[in-house]
Amino acid sequence: MKNKKFALVIGIISAVAALSAALTAFFIVKDKQKKDDEELMEYLDSSIE
Repeated sequence: MKNKKFALVIGIISAVAALSAALTAFFIVKDKQKKDDEELMEYLDSSIE
């Protein structure tokens, strides 16, 4: 019984850690993509002029 509770707690902690890592990676990639798009728009605007 004690082992099952311990395994459940470890599983929940692992799931929360994995979810946090996935969300962090998603937001970092999204932010980088936004910066790249802004740089591209700035480059295109300056090349048109």
